[in-house]
Amino acid sequence: MNPPLLLTVLFFLFLLSGIRIVFEYKRALKFRFGKYIKTLQPGFRWIIPIIETIQKVDIRVITINVVSQEVMTEDNVPCSIDGVVFFKIVNPEMAVLEVEEYTFAITQLSQAALRDVCGKVELDTILSKREEMGKNIKNIVEVETKEWGVNIIDVKIKDIQLPENMKRMMANQAEAERSRRARIILALAEEQAAGKLLEAGKLIDQSPSAIKLRLYQTLSNIAAEKNSTILFPFPEEVLPKNKQ
Repeated sequence: MNPPLLLTVLFFLFLLSGIRIVFEYKRALKFRFGKYIKTLQPGFRWIIPIIETIQKVDIRVITINVVSQEVMTEDNVPCSIDGVVFFKIVNPEMAVLEVEEYTFAITQLSQAALRDVCGKVELDTILSKREEMGKNIKNIVEVETKEWGVNIIDVKIKDIQLPENMKRMMANQAEAERSRRARIILALAEEQAAGKLLEAGKLIDQSPSAIKLRLYQTLSNIAAEKNSTILFPFPEEVLPKNKQ
């Protein structure tokens, strides 16, 4: 083979081996002999083969699961709690140079924060204030991750697993609470009905004709049932009066 042609082919391959494509949602850190040089922006990029290398970092929102953690609450109730962390790389240089594996580090930090926050409150607080618990965990985690160029967007508590005996006790408590509310509502209804009947009685007493009309309406309602015997009261007003 012609030496100039061979050199041309090798040079062409050398150029091709240095081509890199950086997507819009990523950034590439360029290293020369292991030393950080600069961060490459999205697009067509070229590096010196062998001498230079790149490490790409995803700058989109990343989601990681916090595996279920065994937690003993402040009121001595054991439970298993898991969650999810949303974060984003805002400084690719720090995310690569300051921490070995930022995803693993955030996961471990989130697990520790979850156990710490949930262990300082009672079970009722965890069940009723999940959003607040998530914010408290986020505040603890983001204190450390700011030095890694990571922004913690949100932390959510997904699921809370309770012992079976605790579930039965909570179900009994909820049933008793519903029964109490039902009795209160029934008592209030009886009170309101008694007040309305009292007002109606006072209004009817003011007119004898109203009493008769009410009586006839009651008889009409009774007569609708074919299996009833009706005793019709005879008004004393129509009886002849004895002359003395």
